[in-house]
Amino acid sequence: MPANPVVTPFFHASSNTWSYVIRDPASSAAAIIDPVLDFDAPSGRTSTTSAQAIVDHVAGEGLDVRWLLETHAHADHLSAAHWLKATHYPGATLAIGEGIRAVQKAFRPIFNLGEHFPVDGSQFDHLFTDGETFAIGGLQAQVIAVPGHTSDSNAYLIGDALFTGDSLFMPDGGTARCDFPGGDAATLYRSIQRLFALPACTRVFVCHDYGPGGREVACETSIDAQKRGNIHVRDGVSEAEFVAVRTARDATLAMPALLLPSVQVNIRAGALPEPEGNGIRYLKLPIDQFD
Repeated sequence: MPANPVVTPFFHASSNTWSYVIRDPASSAAAIIDPVLDFDAPSGRTSTTSAQAIVDHVAGEGLDVRWLLETHAHADHLSAAHWLKATHYPGATLAIGEGIRAVQKAFRPIFNLGEHFPVDGSQFDHLFTDGETFAIGGLQAQVIAVPGHTSDSNAYLIGDALFTGDSLFMPDGGTARCDFPGGDAATLYRSIQRLFALPACTRVFVCHDYGPGGREVACETSIDAQKRGNIHVRDGVSEAEFVAVRTARDATLAMPALLLPSVQVNIRAGALPEPEGNGIRYLKLPIDQFD
């Protein structure tokens, strides 16, 4: 019988992000999904407090981190994956979906990164293809490409646990927006149908939760609960209905507060820009490029 992972969640309150440590119950092998680097936009100050909590957990459990997994190039927080690899887990493979190339191509001109900035995904150790499989110790994992929110979005099915990134929120939170470059509501609907074809008992772990209606934040649901109760895409909702709802909602949403700093770091696999001649690193703020 296939092994199922032990999942430990970590919540980053300022971005409402869930990160996860996944471990093989039969060994010390582990993976980290969507770690967050703390960033204070008014001061431009970064810190590793949240990522350090993950490091402390890994050390306390005696885990061997084999993978640093990104579900996509996030637009609402900076990734801590580069820091984790550089300072604690140099042997881990930092990976994302091959769609990152399209994201890099879309944003390179926006940030005027120049032809010297690679748009082949080479900032990452590995680019997953749809359907690719890999192992975390005795755990079997599969990559499911779920474009729609972004062109590089992946879900990871690890044993009986599905990590959806931003494609699905908790059932009362619905689904991710589709108005970023490379986003498309009809594509997201079709991606979610692939997830809905998984066994009903599959555990679903989301990347964000905002506590709709004032409830406590949560991170775990199931395919069955999503199909029965997701407010945007439950069973019986057609593609056309979903596209209409998603498009109307997206038109009301403000741009994420950290989109500009986040994307230009995350397309670098979480690495900050190189220091300039004065020893200071700079993030760019394109003027009048977004509504």
